[in-house]
Amino acid sequence: MTTSRPYLIRAIHEWILDNTMTPYLLVDIEGDGVDVPRQHGQNGKIVLNVSPQAVEGLMLSNDAIGFRARFGGIATDVYVPIDSVLAIYAKENGRGMVFNEDEEGPAPDDPTPIHPRRPSLKVVK
Repeated sequence: MTTSRPYLIRAIHEWILDNTMTPYLLVDIEGDGVDVPRQHGQNGKIVLNVSPQAVEGLMLSNDAIGFRARFGGIATDVYVPIDSVLAIYAKENGRGMVFNEDEEGPAPDDPTPIHPRRPSLKVVK
């Protein structure tokens, strides 16, 4: 199966905007193919405001996120592969979603079977 990450990012982005809040992306700037102004990052990460007021030409595809924005007054093209998006959340209240690197489980060519834990109930008195 394909990754669910781009679909979740698009849905949460829309949900944040529908609630008149500001969508922020937390991005791993060390990821392959990431093109962001690294001088604005910290500890290998950067937070990007992806609201309609902050970006131009926002593209949320299954492979990457791209847009044009101003950083320190300089218009800059930004490109972020989907795998480098660590989280999407609302600036105002922090609600959103954080993504793990292994969210999809083993790769299709990994022969390791998946055995989910059986649910169990515990009586609490």
